[in-house]
Amino acid sequence: MKKLAVMAAAVAAMSANVNAFDVDAKYKQACAACHAMAVAGAPKAFDKAAWEPRLALGMDALVASVTNGKGAMPPRGLCMDCTPDQYKQLINYMAAPKQ
Repeated sequence: MKKLAVMAAAVAAMSANVNAFDVDAKYKQACAACHAMAVAGAPKAFDKAAWEPRLALGMDALVASVTNGKGAMPPRGLCMDCTPDQYKQLINYMAAPKQ
């Protein structure tokens, strides 16, 4: 019985890692193409000043912009599989100064 509990815990831990959202990897895959160099009016990633006026609109408005598209950004940006919570994580990631 103890072996079964240990195995179940190991499987649960591996599953959590598989399902974990890697915000840096998703940024590089889906956002960096435009946000790394501020292409077509996109706010530059990790530039606090570029993000401040956008953040002032509120997170719901920013998620709606990503979901619906805005300017040159198509609906859902380049992240077709992102959830609203993941968009929030990506926005917060890009809005923070790079450490």
